[in-house]
Amino acid sequence: MDKKAMYKLTYGLFVLTACSKGRDSGCIINTAGQVTSEPNRISITVNKANFTHDLVRDSGKFNVSILSEAADFGLFRHFGFQSGREVDKFAGFSECRRSDNGLYYVTAGTNGYISATVEQQADLGSHTLFIASVDDMEVLADTASASYAYYQSSIKPRPAGPKETGKTVWRCSVCGYVYEGEELPADFVCPLCKHPASDFEKVVS
Repeated sequence: MDKKAMYKLTYGLFVLTACSKGRDSGCIINTAGQVTSEPNRISITVNKANFTHDLVRDSGKFNVSILSEAADFGLFRHFGFQSGREVDKFAGFSECRRSDNGLYYVTAGTNGYISATVEQQADLGSHTLFIASVDDMEVLADTASASYAYYQSSIKPRPAGPKETGKTVWRCSVCGYVYEGEELPADFVCPLCKHPASDFEKVVS
């Protein structure tokens, strides 16, 4: 079985934001989509390891900011490469506003946002599926939405290879995180995107 076939599926990229008990946070997700039009509902799937997952679960509300091709890698690094459990991601972050539901949405590198209220949720093991009714939405720009493929080809910087580091390099095929070492532990989990060792590739110079 060639697991890389999964990468042929098309995905958008989004900043999921939520707030519970006065704590705001956000994370990058690639699973958001409309599931019904009457009534208007969307679904999101969120890794349970993400702090934002807990905020959505506890509050029952979220915003999805739709990332566009104008987004830079700094935005992905800010919302995807650090944990809201340890960092207040909105402290000093000015490129955002609060929508009518009281939650932040991101204004830089996005082309729209959707506000929603959770109606149902399903435990999927590593992730939770949330199905939510749409409360509000707004178009912010005409720039094309960023696909996962566009992120890989045009936004994500190319990490150093073995020639530059002088060490054996294992690279996460999902987010690009680099692990240096002769062997990658079988139980290793990417600290950025939470994908397992099976999604790492040995980089050969």
